[in-house]
Amino acid sequence: MPETRRVVIAAFPGVELLDVTGPAEVFSVATRVIGGDRPAYRVRIATADGGELPTGSGVRLLADLTLDEVDGRVDTLLVAGAIDLADGAVEPVVDARVTAWLRRAAPRARRTGAICAGAHLLAAAGLLDGRRATTHWLTAARLAAEHPRVTVDPDPIFIRSGTMWTCAGVTSGMDMALAMVAEDHGRATALATARMMVMYVKRSGGQSQFSVPLSVQDEAPADGRAEDRIDELRRWIADHLADDLSAEALAERLHLSVRHFTRVFRRHTGTTPAAYVEAARLEAARRLLEESDHSLPETATVSGLGSVETLHRSFRRRLGTTPAEYRRRFR
Repeated sequence: MPETRRVVIAAFPGVELLDVTGPAEVFSVATRVIGGDRPAYRVRIATADGGELPTGSGVRLLADLTLDEVDGRVDTLLVAGAIDLADGAVEPVVDARVTAWLRRAAPRARRTGAICAGAHLLAAAGLLDGRRATTHWLTAARLAAEHPRVTVDPDPIFIRSGTMWTCAGVTSGMDMALAMVAEDHGRATALATARMMVMYVKRSGGQSQFSVPLSVQDEAPADGRAEDRIDELRRWIADHLADDLSAEALAERLHLSVRHFTRVFRRHTGTTPAAYVEAARLEAARRLLEESDHSLPETATVSGLGSVETLHRSFRRRLGTTPAEYRRRFR
């Protein structure tokens, strides 16, 4: 049996609860999926003083050990984060004691990762210099401004740069942990873990922090019937990307005139039908490039973009890159 991998999650008072418990649960479930006489992962929470750990949600955790008690080699070192939203300000919390400890401890770990605003602690420790990194979209601009030697990309849900991993908002820490499980024990184990947790199977690092359904905003006044019809149509679009999704075809599906349909759709999503369809097709193309071996013509066909020329045009206009460059970057 392979040796148990030691996972240490560094935390501090006020930390986001799910930053700590989300990845911990992924490693715990993976251990149960893998089975055997020896646990695949052993997770420990470490804080500066040990003992009770108050979190931002008010739930209290119990640290397993102090930072100074973390000795020997650590397989996976994670640092949780927190964002202070008091008085309308957006302030990533950078705990000085944890930051100082990271400078000493990270070189002893096989890999190091930050959940959410934990990236600000890694950056303050100088561990992200010369690397690509991401963090919660609320603080990404702040991270880039304060640490110009870090190449900050606010879009992906997680990024691996050498031995350093960073991820976006709190739930993306679970996606990052799943990717670590896949690296350690294979994709099948990671997928089985995701299914056990009833998670989306499974978001890759290149996926945007904002999927198309999350990006559109319901700007309309409460109108249950119209909202239900538009939501149902959006779900149908996601399953029929290769169909005719012109405004005329979609309007006919809802038995509305094109003019009235376009007005209702925009009122409920904040965008036009054409822009929404293109974004949905582009998101599908991104997933195919990240997770499959489809050629560019196949990707264009399956995603509904139709031709390689249209595929290139959409990637250039919306992402500032080519499909081939995107695949090399995120595959």
